[in-house]
Amino acid sequence: MLYTELMPKKKKAARFTGDKKLPMRSFFADAEKRFITFLTPHFPRWIEGYHLTLMTIVWCIGIILCGRLARGTMHWLWLSSLFIALQWFTDCFDGSLGRFRDTGIPKWGFYMDHLLDFVFLVSIFIGYSFLVQGYHVWVLYLLMLTFSGFMINSFLSFAATGEFKITYLGSGPTEMRLFFILLNAALIVFGIGFFKTALPFATVLALVVLTVVIFRTQKYIWNIDMAARKKRSKADHG
Repeated sequence: MLYTELMPKKKKAARFTGDKKLPMRSFFADAEKRFITFLTPHFPRWIEGYHLTLMTIVWCIGIILCGRLARGTMHWLWLSSLFIALQWFTDCFDGSLGRFRDTGIPKWGFYMDHLLDFVFLVSIFIGYSFLVQGYHVWVLYLLMLTFSGFMINSFLSFAATGEFKITYLGSGPTEMRLFFILLNAALIVFGIGFFKTALPFATVLALVVLTVVIFRTQKYIWNIDMAARKKRSKADHG
């Protein structure tokens, strides 16, 4: 009995909340939610959420190949845009399908889904890197790192607060994919010249936006810490 009492009590595992995002606040969020709610029950039974998650690997390979082939003719970017749209589709439904059927694997899904989201982002920039040379390649990769910073900010904020937020300043992953699809169309119609001209300005703008997002996030977390410290202080002197 004494031995049992002296043994440290095992803490109850914290409930995993990575599969519960904060409400998305972006231009297409409401329409996207209605579309997911409508279509999820109609998926064939043989398709599981993890199948959709892993399909991102296929889309990423396709995007990189299209970028390489676009060096010969920009029209390959139409196919790249299709792969981006397909990644949006599978990414929308991988988690919702598991939740709807109660067959989800939320921890594996959280890990693989967001790991492959990063791979997807990198594949897009690798595809574009075939279209430019020299100085512009380095600027392009700096822009890729800046976009990656938004993902890192989300994950670190989630670790600190338990709140998983993926939309900032009225935009999120869906708006980002649409941006790349429109960029592909512009490259096909207008050529690579405007892309090279706009790339440095786009990188600076993205860095400014990332700075704003990081400032707002750290301020939010700071206020949480200050409120908790104030509460501890009252408890100690109460």
